[in-house]
Amino acid sequence: MKTKLFTIVLLCFFTFNYSQTDKAILKTVYKTSLTNGKSYEWLDYLSNTIGGRLSGSTNAELAVQYTKKELEKLGLDKVWLQPVMVPKWVRGEKEMAYFETSGLINKVNICALGGSVATPENGVKAQVIEVATYKDLEKLGAEKIQGKIVFINKALQPELINTFEAYGGCSSERYRGAAEAAKYGAVGTIVRSLSSRQDDYPHTGSMSYGGLPVVRRIPSAAISTNDAVKLSEALKKDKNLEFFLEMSCQQFDDVQSYNVIGEITGSEFPNEYIIVGGHLDSWDLGDGAHDDGAGVVQSMDVLRLLKESGIKPKRSIRVVLFMNEENGLRGGRKYAEVANENNEKHVFALESDSGGFTPRGFSFDCNELMLSKIQAWKPLFKPYLIHYFEKGYSGADIRPLKNDGIVLAGLRPDSQRYFDHHHAANDTFEHVNKRELELGAATMTALVFLVDKYGTETISNKEEIKD
Repeated sequence: MKTKLFTIVLLCFFTFNYSQTDKAILKTVYKTSLTNGKSYEWLDYLSNTIGGRLSGSTNAELAVQYTKKELEKLGLDKVWLQPVMVPKWVRGEKEMAYFETSGLINKVNICALGGSVATPENGVKAQVIEVATYKDLEKLGAEKIQGKIVFINKALQPELINTFEAYGGCSSERYRGAAEAAKYGAVGTIVRSLSSRQDDYPHTGSMSYGGLPVVRRIPSAAISTNDAVKLSEALKKDKNLEFFLEMSCQQFDDVQSYNVIGEITGSEFPNEYIIVGGHLDSWDLGDGAHDDGAGVVQSMDVLRLLKESGIKPKRSIRVVLFMNEENGLRGGRKYAEVANENNEKHVFALESDSGGFTPRGFSFDCNELMLSKIQAWKPLFKPYLIHYFEKGYSGADIRPLKNDGIVLAGLRPDSQRYFDHHHAANDTFEHVNKRELELGAATMTALVFLVDKYGTETISNKEEIKD
C-alpha cells in the first residue's frame, strides 16, 4: 500500500471522526466564556489598577504578583514563578521636539524608542535629512549625513490586507535606523511611527545599536504620523530647517523578574505539555491592554474555561505569562532553556499577541500533514465564524521552543485596528471590546481541547510506514 494512499485514508479519518460531544463541548466553552468570562475583569485590573508594565519596572512586578494570585485562585495543580533577568530601561521626563521654519516653531509629538540613549542635557539641534529607508544612507554617505538628524519616513503599505505584513515591512527602520545613521556621523534619528492611521500618537518600540560602542550611540525617537507628514512637507520648502530633540531616557543594569506559570496536570500523559501564553510586560505609554494584556488574560482564562467546562485534559496544560517580550525576549528564551534542561516534551504551544479584537482563526508552524489534520477541525469552528487556519508565524515567545516534535500556533484576530494602538498611548482598556476578548479566549480553549484530545501525532512521524 502506498504511503500517499494511506495518508488520504488517514486524512479522511481526521475529517469525519468527530462526535456530537466535541460540538457540545465547544458550545459549552463559548457559552461559559461569553456569560461567565473572567478575562475582561482581569484585564481591567491589569490596565487600570496596575497600568503599563515595562520590563524591570515596579508595575511589571505588581503584574507578576497579581496574575500569580489569580491563577492560584483557580485551583490549578501547580502555580509558580520562573526567575529571569530582564533589562531595565527608563523613559524619564516627557520628550520634547520641534522644528523651525520661516521663523516659526512647530512642536511635534515624539517618544523615545526603547533602548535609546538620551540626548545631551540641553537637547540636540541640527538640520534634517529625510530618507525612505536606512538603506538610503549608504548612497548619501557621511558627507551629507555628518552632524545631521536623520528622518526615516517609511509608511506602512495600506494596500496590504494583513497589517502585520505591512508592519514587518517597516520594523527594521525603527530597529536598525539609529545604528546605521550613527555610522555616517548623524547626531540623532527620527523614525515615522509604525501606525496604520494618521494621528498625533507616536508609537514606541525596541531598537538596537548592535555592536556600536556606547560613545558612538545616538538618540532615536518615533514621530507621530501626522507630524511625519508635516515635517516632510516642511523639508520640501526648506531643506535647511533645524529640528530640536530632547530626551532623558536611561539604561540601567539588568534586574530580577519572572515568568508566571500555572498548570493542570494531564490525566494520561502528564509528561506531554501543551502551553498557552502571552507576554505580561508592555510598553509604558499606554496600559498595554491590547499588547499584550489581552493575550495574558485570554491565556489565563483557557485553563479556567477547561475546568469550568468539565474537561479533564489528557496532557498537562500550562499557561505561561512571559516577561520581557517587548525589549529582549528574555522570558521566552528562559522558558525554552529550562524546558530543555528538564527534558520536557512540549507537543503544542499557542500564543496570543495580536490584540483582543474579534478572533478569525489561527496560523500554524508545523508540517503539512499536521496542518491538514488541524484544518479538518474547521467545521467545528464554523458556527463561531472562525475560518482562518493557515500555515504561518506563531509568536515570538513560543518560537524558542521550536523543534520537529512541536506544533506552534498563533491566535489571529482581525488585524485592521491593531496598529492604531500598538506601542502607543492609546493602547488602553477602553479600546478593548469585552465580547471580542471573550470570543478569543473561547476560541483558544476550543483549539487546546481538540489538540489535547486528538494529539499531534501524524503519519509522517511514523518511520515504519513504507511504500
